[in-house]
Amino acid sequence: MNFTAHKAITAFLAILLLAACMRSPDCFDDGIFCAALVTDTLGVNDHGINQDAWAGLENSKADGMVDRIEFIESVDTRDYEKNIEYFAKNGFDVIITVGAGMRDETLHAADLFPDSVFIGIDQAQEETRPNLIPITFAEDQMGFFAGALAAHLSKTRMVAAICETSGIDSMWRYCEGFRAGAHYVDKDLKVLVEYRDTGASERLFIDEAWGMERAQYFIRRGVDVVFAAGGATGQGALRAASKAGIMAIGTERDQAAALGEAGSSVVTSVYGRAGVEIQALMRSLKEGNANEPRISQIGYVSLNEKFPESLARELNTLLAGLLSGEVRTNVTFRKP
Repeated sequence: MNFTAHKAITAFLAILLLAACMRSPDCFDDGIFCAALVTDTLGVNDHGINQDAWAGLENSKADGMVDRIEFIESVDTRDYEKNIEYFAKNGFDVIITVGAGMRDETLHAADLFPDSVFIGIDQAQEETRPNLIPITFAEDQMGFFAGALAAHLSKTRMVAAICETSGIDSMWRYCEGFRAGAHYVDKDLKVLVEYRDTGASERLFIDEAWGMERAQYFIRRGVDVVFAAGGATGQGALRAASKAGIMAIGTERDQAAALGEAGSSVVTSVYGRAGVEIQALMRSLKEGNANEPRISQIGYVSLNEKFPESLARELNTLLAGLLSGEVRTNVTFRKP
């Protein structure tokens, strides 16, 4: 063998060795703990649950709780099933899915792949599986917190909540929680609550025009703080409030960041702390512990400096009271 050929073979072997070193850990190896995220169609940079869940996985990997993490962004709802199956068929120990729209696919995958653990965020499941852990949010507490804040902010003593259909339990808890929280601060405050109960079902969570029109109607009536929940439907109301220069409170994600200039009047957003729950679950699952369904802690985007520190202190006291159970919303978990 001449010197040139020897160099070529040596270089080739070095490339193979480098590739082997760079290869991702094998999730079929019992000593390797792998976790993956399947986002809904909003993607991993949604300023909301997807982004928070991925941050939770990144922190878990940094802490040594997980050896390998990956995510797939779903482009279309029809991709949910195949995206979940991709990770299950590649030996991932934990597969996290986001949003109520993926509930059925997650439940089905839990049946098909009993060796993987599935975590369904914002997925209240009526059926249970030993390898399925739902994470839900205390929407009544988030609405209550928003209502209390709205009562503090209102000058006209008229506030409004605009939500998707009351037929969806989470939406009902958001807005009835808002009503309860506003009256907790000021029992004489006028609280206007409206649900999209007569709209077309195919416009569920995407009826931005309806949300915008209803917010404009309430603003003309004298409302000076608007709370909105329900995907793009709620965002329509937040856009209308910002256009009118009326303060608004969002939920489900950091709406000010998500809407940009169109959300300039959003003073804060109340959210479920999915990332914190993911980190806790990764540690527990790595240690081999079983887990029951979890209700996530809640938080809110910090108010900017134009609001007094005394308001932030009062809000933090309220939040602590809600988390400890000292303050109760008196809103049932499910719509009657």
